[in-house]
Amino acid sequence: MEDLQLLDAVERYLNGAMLPEEKEYFLQLRRSTPEIDQMVVEHRLFLQQMDMYAGQKDLMHNLHEVHNNLVAKGDIYEGGELSTKGRVLQFWNKYKRVTAIAASIAGITALGISFLVTQLSPSTNESDLQELSRKVNVLENKTNVLNYEIKSHNAKIPENTTFTTGGTGFLIDKKGFLITNAHVLKGKGVVVSNSSGQDLSATIVYKDDVKDLALLKIDDENFKPVNNLPYSLKKNSFDLGTEVYTLGYPRDIIVYNSGYISATAGYDGDTASMQISLPANPGNSGGPVLNKNGEVVGILSTREKQAEGVVFAVKSKGIYQLLEDLKKNDTTYQNIKLPASSELKNMDREQQIKQVQDFVYQIKVYN
Repeated sequence: MEDLQLLDAVERYLNGAMLPEEKEYFLQLRRSTPEIDQMVVEHRLFLQQMDMYAGQKDLMHNLHEVHNNLVAKGDIYEGGELSTKGRVLQFWNKYKRVTAIAASIAGITALGISFLVTQLSPSTNESDLQELSRKVNVLENKTNVLNYEIKSHNAKIPENTTFTTGGTGFLIDKKGFLITNAHVLKGKGVVVSNSSGQDLSATIVYKDDVKDLALLKIDDENFKPVNNLPYSLKKNSFDLGTEVYTLGYPRDIIVYNSGYISATAGYDGDTASMQISLPANPGNSGGPVLNKNGEVVGILSTREKQAEGVVFAVKSKGIYQLLEDLKKNDTTYQNIKLPASSELKNMDREQQIKQVQDFVYQIKVYN
């Protein structure tokens, strides 16, 4: 009986039939119980698939009715044999327009069925995921005082640069090394912008498409090495239901979102990533995922297309693995030092955000 009541609550939540107080209680229950959250996600997918199946059935029914009406009117010939070649030609000349319409309907039906087979098939592929990098529509370097200051210091940013894609990155070393997702860096060059809106040139040091991680180095003369990073990078495991938050650039200003870890593995059981219940938009790729103690537990990467609030993050231990691979290939990077302890442990969320945001950068890529 409890299972039926829970299923009824999930359906009323998805249909928007809950009262505000009841909805708030259910949201708290969903945050604290990963099994219920997973049930909501799976039931939403099930309802979406049932709606698509019902639409396909309606389409087939309507197509069948159209076919019967055409037969009844004599527009389509069924049964018997045509006696002569002339009769075939006469039929074609008279009804070739109807035949073209029927062929078009059949083509639309075939496409619809193909789409439904893809959606309802239990097997999944990478098209179910959406990378959280964002497109930047003709965003050019601003010709203002800031641009003048950059050029006066011989910055390496080309004039009239047009940025095409963007994401987020954050410092992992005081000397200007940033981490982001590899899929963000689809272009010839990259610029990073700090929380004050200042553009700084950067270079790609190392990129691993399999891990979906990349290391950047700010090489702009305007960048001043920082004294200390307030957060640390968590290397060991974490628990389901852990509250987390992220900072990123889905817009041109920094944006905060919060949620919780809903699965310790990522898409299709990927153990190098984890699933998080958290709202995320294109531009959040590469953003840090932090726990209440100010420890980075992951790097946002993708979201599931068919489920609201289901995102995936590369686990922070992937950063350690990336640096190990880099140092094996190039010993000049042996002096990269990751922050070992967090200064944010006893701070409230607002104070933590103020401390972290200056070390989170907008990534802008140009061709």
